[in-house]
Amino acid sequence: MTNRTGLIVENATTGYDSADVLYGVSLNAEPGKITCLLGSNGAGKSTLVRLILGLTPARLGRVSFNGRDITRMQTHKVISEGIACIPEGRMVFSKCTVEENLLLGGYGEKDDALLTKRMKTVYDLFPRLAERKQQLAGTMSGGEQAMVSIGRGLMSEPSLLIIDEPSLGLSPLLVKENFKIIKEINERGISILLIEQNVRQTLAIAHYGYVLTQGKVVAAGTAQELLKDETMHAAYFG
Repeated sequence: MTNRTGLIVENATTGYDSADVLYGVSLNAEPGKITCLLGSNGAGKSTLVRLILGLTPARLGRVSFNGRDITRMQTHKVISEGIACIPEGRMVFSKCTVEENLLLGGYGEKDDALLTKRMKTVYDLFPRLAERKQQLAGTMSGGEQAMVSIGRGLMSEPSLLIIDEPSLGLSPLLVKENFKIIKEINERGISILLIEQNVRQTLAIAHYGYVLTQGKVVAAGTAQELLKDETMHAAYFG
């Protein structure tokens, strides 16, 4: 891939203590596209998210976003560059209302009118949240909490949204609904890096993808190419 904008990870190696978890990983999440990272548990997907966000420093390699080197940036500065993350497991603030959760997602914005506008966008996307904006997030269903988590991520008006395992713990019906929402968010102009195990549903909406196995990228290509790739099937399904 020749595009040098968007999120670019180049030959990144990182890990914890004395053990490496990622080995020379490279990927490019292009602007305006849904890029997916597929891999089973323990493949290193969440470590890659931590690397991008500056939570786990690179030992080797480089991370850049829209031409700026963010490899050594602190997490809050990475976010201010226009990257937001929906963490695995949703992780809502359970004792805060839906509206308070959303406002926490826009904490860096001081313009109240702009925050109100962003909140309206979230409520348009998730009408159920508008109906329950004064409800404590911890009392909501798993599917509703997933909406709160995604909505909170959108409140910073990111240009890239990293979504980590959105199907985790949800029923097949809610998974289908979530993926439809992710596609709609992308159609509104937000780039997506989608971290998932759910191969077929992910490749149904992704433009390009990478397969991670034991900390290494073992396959890459368009969604259509990956669906036919024998290396991907061997790596993913063992």
